[in-house]
Amino acid sequence: MKHILIVDDDIHINNMLETVLSKEGYRVSHAYSGTEALLVLASGKPDLILLDLMLPGLNGEEVLPKINGIPVIVVSAKVDVKDKVSLLLKGAADYITKPFDIDELLARITVQLRKASGTSANTVLEYDDIIMNTDIHALRIAGTEVKLTKTEFAILKLLMENPTQVITKTILLDRISEDTPDCMESSLRVHISNLRKKLRNVSGKDYIEAVWGIGFKMAEEPKTSGE
Repeated sequence: MKHILIVDDDIHINNMLETVLSKEGYRVSHAYSGTEALLVLASGKPDLILLDLMLPGLNGEEVLPKINGIPVIVVSAKVDVKDKVSLLLKGAADYITKPFDIDELLARITVQLRKASGTSANTVLEYDDIIMNTDIHALRIAGTEVKLTKTEFAILKLLMENPTQVITKTILLDRISEDTPDCMESSLRVHISNLRKKLRNVSGKDYIEAVWGIGFKMAEEPKTSGE
């Protein structure tokens, strides 16, 4: 069971995050100040840290350089790009702004834990009757080969790696940029529309659903078009 340390002086946020993270199968511990966080770290090493910046005692920016070998996601109300860049350069693995979408935070946690483990996603991903081989860039639906563009493949790969989570447009653009830098927010919906059409043309099923105002996810029960 992966262990996540939450460093935040807001009791409400601590309790909310513990409820959500526990349901996702994580073990959670807390520190309510920068000084307490260092004491906790002296007695054990969590797999990931969620670090607020505005802390009593040592603040988050003072604590961050003292953390080694543990991915840190900074969770802060600061929205200035310079603040984000500075913290990333100082060792933060990621940065998410308050108020945050919980599905986006869960996705970012999944990404950082995967990177920290030193293992990539499975070579072969399966969902319903879709089989994707990420090594050879191949996709089959019920045995039929489907040709996808590089961007379409990257989008579907990310969704299949996180089949139960809603992936926000921000996360999609951020993650697929590693595989395909040409996708912009203005063209993302077009790429997804083309992807859904290609998948539907083979099986007649809708595998990807839009979550209004948030992002996209794999359909819990892919339905045949027209149902």
